[in-house]
Formats: sequence, C-alpha cells, structure tokens
Amino acid sequence: MVEQSYTEKEPDLFKDIIKSILEKREKCFSEKVYNAFVVNMALGKSIDTVIYANQMNMFYDLPKDMQYDYLFNSVRKYKRPFQPWDKNSKNAKLEIIQEFFGYSPQKAKEISPLISDEQITQIQQVLDKGGSKSKK
Repeated sequence: MVEQSYTEKEPDLFKDIIKSILEKREKCFSEKVYNAFVVNMALGKSIDTVIYANQMNMFYDLPKDMQYDYLFNSVRKYKRPFQPWDKNSKNAKLEIIQEFFGYSPQKAKEISPLISDEQITQIQQVLDKGGSKSKK
C-alpha cells in the first residue's frame, strides 16, 4: 500500500489570514505569508478596527505571531461591508503641468494654484498631438 502525503496548503493573506482576524473564530496563521503592513492597511479601512491597526503600527517590531494573536483576540468578529482600497486619482491639470514644464508630481502640485484654467487650456493646445479624442 502506498501512502499519500497530504500537504497543508499555505493560507492566503486576504482570504484566510485577514478574514480570520475580522470574521472567523478559528486561527489561521503562517509566518511566511503574514505581512503586517497589508494587514494594518486592511484593518485601517474600518472605523472599529483602525485603533488596533494603529497599535500594531506603533509596535511594528513585535514578532509576526504576537501581532496576529493581538489582532485575532482583540478585534470583534463580524462581517464588515466591503471597502475598496484607495487608488491614486489622476488629475488632468497636474499631468499637463508635468508634461509641459517637465516637473515632478510634487513640484506640479506646488505650482498648480499659480496657473489659471485659461493658461491650462493654452498649454493643452500647445501639447495637442492630434489624433482621435474619443476613447472606445
């Protein structure tokens, strides 16, 4: 008879570890997969867990298993509504300033209040490369 070796798969950070902290009553931890930054970002999206995420940010040097245990035992378990992660929004005015003057995003933010909307349209006309304006 041949024995089959069953290997336990690594838990997924989003589906298993964060979910176990927020919803489940069973522990699911892997030292290899646990990423304190991502877990704290996920917990920072909900108003009732942001305090716990801030605590772990203050004590970033704790071992991963201690961080997980603290969060697992402190956070109240229930299904929270989905809250998407913030994305950088693109500002057309800043992109035009960056392209025309060759500035970095930070420098473009600094000088954007100094440039009027009329000047932006003039710069946009200068930068116009032609082609179709419609997006499919």
